[in-house]
Amino acid sequence: MVFLFPLIILVVLLIIVLASISSLYFVVKQQTVAVVERFGKFKTLASAGIHVKLPWGIDRIAARIQLRMVQSDILVEMKTSDNVFVNMNVSTQYRVNEQNIKDAYYKLMNPVEQIKAYIEDALRSAVPKLTLDELFAKNDEVAMEVQKQVAEEMGSYGYIIVKTLITKIEPNSEVKQSMNEINAAQRKQDAAQMLANANKIQVVTAAEAEAEKDRLHGVGLAEQRKAIVDGLAQQINEMKQTGVGLSEETIMSILLINQYLDTLNQFANKGNATLFLPSGAEGIEDLRSQMLAALKASGK
Repeated sequence: MVFLFPLIILVVLLIIVLASISSLYFVVKQQTVAVVERFGKFKTLASAGIHVKLPWGIDRIAARIQLRMVQSDILVEMKTSDNVFVNMNVSTQYRVNEQNIKDAYYKLMNPVEQIKAYIEDALRSAVPKLTLDELFAKNDEVAMEVQKQVAEEMGSYGYIIVKTLITKIEPNSEVKQSMNEINAAQRKQDAAQMLANANKIQVVTAAEAEAEKDRLHGVGLAEQRKAIVDGLAQQINEMKQTGVGLSEETIMSILLINQYLDTLNQFANKGNATLFLPSGAEGIEDLRSQMLAALKASGK
């Protein structure tokens, strides 16, 4: 028993020494900083690597601060200037300022909630000034303004706001349905306008084609009549050269009657309606007189 008591004391002392040695060293991982306190008071910051501290609770690791960038997604509800409530998803990327780690740990209990509060405050000063359409059009500008305000506020607490993005703007279901109906009506109106323009082009093109057809038909008739007149003139010259002794008026009468009869023959061959013409010599003479009078009148 005399030897057993010192042995027990030795074992206890050995355990105490081993425990002290195990608590004497600590390791800090990469992109992490350890906040070391001595008797509850800030002592130092330990960067990545192995470090020594006093055992038995004299020195303790109060926290391990991540230096990597962190992203926080926030959902907030806002009202636009045209009284539309929208749900906005805001993503904020931030990290601890390596030059101000002490303030980042001791000044803020919950940095995520603090950032959210600053974002909501910044949005309340920006969104109510815009209509719903303006909010959709200027969401990048609003995000930049929010980032600027939050960065100024959080900078004093040792945090750097890297980026703030408005990832989603969603009105309530009734507003979304109304917007879809407006868009559908606008598309129908545009389609109707395009169809009307197409019909207009078709009508104008058809009218221009018909006008060109009539013009060409008129040119053809004019050429045909010119050819007839040239033929009559040639025949008159030929009959004069034969020396038969007929007067120009007689020759003209003969040619006109022949032309008239040829025209009637063509008219009948094409199956046109029946024509009532004088059958006696007096009727033919009247036709001849009328045609000569018409030629003389046109010659004036």
